[in-house]
Amino acid sequence: MFKSDKRIKSKYNMDTSHLIFAYNANSGIFNAVWDSLHKTFSPKTYNCNLCAITYTSVSMKRQWKDFISKLNVPVLFLHRDELEKKYGINDLQLPVLLAKKGTHFDVLLSAERIKEIKNLEDLIKQVKQKTGSAFLT
Repeated sequence: MFKSDKRIKSKYNMDTSHLIFAYNANSGIFNAVWDSLHKTFSPKTYNCNLCAITYTSVSMKRQWKDFISKLNVPVLFLHRDELEKKYGINDLQLPVLLAKKGTHFDVLLSAERIKEIKNLEDLIKQVKQKTGSAFLT
């Protein structure tokens, strides 16, 4: 079903299946403002290519939002601290795309691969390749 590069196990038992985009940033308004400024004024040193590709300085890009809405599977967007709090995962390089099935997570797009992605079209292509057409409506 998914083309996985790596499998990990959650510390918590939750049985729903979904995709998780995990950002290399912490949650909260202060962090959001700081990240927006960092991304705008020093994009070469910004550590979350997933954020840089999918967000403007103030909101999620329309093309990305439309693509996500067409996926036929629940999608979560989590920050680093939220990923650890919700699933006990704190040992992955971020950003990352995970597929959750039961208590297992498959790494669909690693931090290394996401770092190589240059634009939103390429990201969408990679997500389609990794999730398969079964997840598109």
